[in-house]
Amino acid sequence: MNFLAHLHLADISGTSLAGNLAGDFAKGSITDHPQHLQQGIWLHRQIDRITDEHELTRDLRRQFPKTLQRVAPVLMDLAFDHMLARYWEEYHHQTLASFCAHAYQQLELTAQLPERLQRLVPMMKQDNWLYSYAERSGLEAALQGVSHRVSQPQLFQGAAKVLKQLDTEVEIAFRTLYPQLMAYSRMLARKTPEQYLS
Repeated sequence: MNFLAHLHLADISGTSLAGNLAGDFAKGSITDHPQHLQQGIWLHRQIDRITDEHELTRDLRRQFPKTLQRVAPVLMDLAFDHMLARYWEEYHHQTLASFCAHAYQQLELTAQLPERLQRLVPMMKQDNWLYSYAERSGLEAALQGVSHRVSQPQLFQGAAKVLKQLDTEVEIAFRTLYPQLMAYSRMLARKTPEQYLS
């Protein structure tokens, strides 16, 4: 799952949006990070583990060509965010625009975010990354952005075309898996180890 999904799962589980998103940027031990972010980082890691180990995502990964196998997990994360944004009204009571505005506000108001996330928040808000996932063009822009931030951008060559070809397979996997992740996130929020609660 990528940015939008982690923020959505945080919201429906009643946990910190900023903390959950920080999980993508928080390296090392959870306890090395500020207390108010720890539950979110822990939840983020649990959701990533469940997603990576799930049979559905493993099956979907195998459908990517060999040339994209190394980056297939990243491509699936982005594609799942696209599916969530595309069918947003099925998963949340707020409009996508309202939720995105709320998420940006929470990120701006939260102190001690990981440095890389702090630098990204203004760009995320200015170009409205979260909302843009709803359109294919937004997904392709996100792919381009990710490829520019890695040392081997050529690994993403042809990714947009392949994701378009696998659109139905991605949607089936997302629609099957995501409700499970919603249930897991609510359950895990209740079962967070005490040392990670502020």
